[in-house]
Amino acid sequence: MEDNTYLGSGLSFPVRVNPATGRIVMADGVQSVRESVYIILMTQKGERFTRERFGSRLLSYTFMDTSVTRMNMMAGELEQTLLAQEPRISEVEVRIKPELDRGCLIVDIHYVIAGSHTADSIVFPFYLGTVQK
Repeated sequence: MEDNTYLGSGLSFPVRVNPATGRIVMADGVQSVRESVYIILMTQKGERFTRERFGSRLLSYTFMDTSVTRMNMMAGELEQTLLAQEPRISEVEVRIKPELDRGCLIVDIHYVIAGSHTADSIVFPFYLGTVQK
């Protein structure tokens, strides 16, 4: 079993309480990194008034055109943002696949946990200005 203590730990996201113990659930190791990446993506820059530069501009792409150029710009910006804000990762690669019949882009983020060379990824649908039922 690999020792990931150097990755640290923090509150799980979303914050929740373990019903068996009554304690707040913590995330550590690779899960802590994964949750941090997700929080960076889903926090709009300027949203946190005490850390104005924290977060990404992902949500500003909600009503974008879906040209290849625009999606490449979005992927490049996300890669730079994650590398700048999460020091525990390296070798970030973002791939975006349009699924316009569903009204979304599939954002596929691959990265390497620095220090352990462990590959990890996050895949999620990014909806383009449509309301999902």
